[in-house]
Amino acid sequence: MSDVQRPLPPKKDVALALLEREPSVFIHLDPRRPGVSVPKWFTGQPQLILQVGMNMAIAIPDLKVDDEGISCTLSFNRAPFWCRLPWHAIWALVSEDQRGMVWPEDIPADLAAQKQQRPAVAPPQKPGKRPRPRLAAVAPPSDDERSDEAQPRDRARRPELAPVEPGERLGAGEAPARDAGAPVRPLAPVPAPALAPVRSAEEREDDESGGSGEPEPKPRQGAGKPKRELPPYLRVIK
Repeated sequence: MSDVQRPLPPKKDVALALLEREPSVFIHLDPRRPGVSVPKWFTGQPQLILQVGMNMAIAIPDLKVDDEGISCTLSFNRAPFWCRLPWHAIWALVSEDQRGMVWPEDIPADLAAQKQQRPAVAPPQKPGKRPRPRLAAVAPPSDDERSDEAQPRDRARRPELAPVEPGERLGAGEAPARDAGAPVRPLAPVPAPALAPVRSAEEREDDESGGSGEPEPKPRQGAGKPKRELPPYLRVIK
């Protein structure tokens, strides 16, 4: 096997192949090289990237690729400018999907030195996966544990009752304790209350007026006027 590297394809062939297959191509060039025609404010920088294509949203009707380089009219700050890009000023051609070619011998020296001085940036590390929590089987409580847990609850719910002696006094609202073996005495019959006779309305009126309920005697015929009763505060003097 030979250590001699194969020569890179011509820039013109790579540019035509990319323009035919891709919507657009990014041209990397050194605007300081002789024969480059770009706006003046770009001529002092070591690198310039221009986008051209045959199937872009804004068409470039005068795009031309020949043996000398690429020429076309591009828009800068909404102002058209005819550009001339010779092959010796172009050092990379890249499509939108990052396919293309780089010619290392044409890369500007100062740009290559800047890339060499930049520290290599390590790719971002993916955050480590967090360990998933593991579920452990829990044994059911035994009968003793259940009884121990139930005892405080039963004690809290049920109040303790103290025995009451036979001769002990009871508080208000307490019922006397009865011996379970003592016989139950039957209750004595309660006599029914006697009912008073119902009196008529006339009799009730007589009672209210002070009458005895007997008919008043009728005055005799021919007798004089009945004597006028004296008031109780007057005395009769004989």
